[in-house]
Amino acid sequence: MANKIAIAIHGGAGTILRSNMTPELQEAYEAGLKSALDAGYKILESGGTSIDAVEAAVKSLEDFPMFNAGRGAVFNHEGKHEMDAAIMYGKNMMAGAVSNITGVKNPVSLAKTIMQQSEHVMLSGEGALSFAKEKGLAFEDEEYFFTEQRYIQWQEALKDDRIQLDHTEKKFGTVGAVALDMHGDLAAATSTGGMTNKKYSRIGDSPIIGAGTYANNNTCAISCTGHGEYFIRSVVAHDISCLMEYAGKSLREATDLVVMDKLVKTGGEGGLVAVDRHGNIAMLFNSEGMYRACRNASGLNEIKIYKD
Repeated sequence: MANKIAIAIHGGAGTILRSNMTPELQEAYEAGLKSALDAGYKILESGGTSIDAVEAAVKSLEDFPMFNAGRGAVFNHEGKHEMDAAIMYGKNMMAGAVSNITGVKNPVSLAKTIMQQSEHVMLSGEGALSFAKEKGLAFEDEEYFFTEQRYIQWQEALKDDRIQLDHTEKKFGTVGAVALDMHGDLAAATSTGGMTNKKYSRIGDSPIIGAGTYANNNTCAISCTGHGEYFIRSVVAHDISCLMEYAGKSLREATDLVVMDKLVKTGGEGGLVAVDRHGNIAMLFNSEGMYRACRNASGLNEIKIYKD
């Protein structure tokens, strides 16, 4: 199995056009993706588990201020950073998820701690924060999460009283990773700051197991990014796994059917990264672009942003 190791990551999908990007900005995004890819792949290469690899990759993306997760999380209506995350291990179908938390430096690590050190799958709000403090997870103050670009977006959204999908040019800012390790085990993780100016403790698909995040050793591991409401209604990640398990479809066929056909019909925009138990990788999206990268032991090594 050693030659089967594979990892794929994403930093969000949406209206990502060359015309809106400066060379400096593109370089910065690509550097952020490469750091995360390196962090996860290093673990796989040294014989580590897929669950540790996806956590490391997502932590790297959370720490990078240009992606809408962790440090770069958007502002909600109250001017807070309300974050969600989930992680799942295909080996034993264990999962951990967290929603509506503030101040936790790496929400994905809290999701993993919930999976490994509690009898629950999903915690939220104040209770999740109490659990995080009990378990000694790292916290940061408001200053740490403040980025000028996110603040400006929030002010614009407040002015018009609208909810924004991360960037003004409709970008679904979520980060995620999927991996297959040399033991043949799959894992997936997703983390997000949600929508700019979101109200009423809105939760998207990222922390919902089967909607935005899913892993099953019999089929695949998936991390989604997009307009969460549509991904929840279509149970996107689990649907792809089911198409593989019960209809015998390949990873490519299953992701293609769900992302390019089923989601499009309901108006759901976005994409996903996926890896199957054979190490095949899919990075599919029906939007203008998706920040994405992948690497495997056979020499595949890609970092891409646009459609081509």
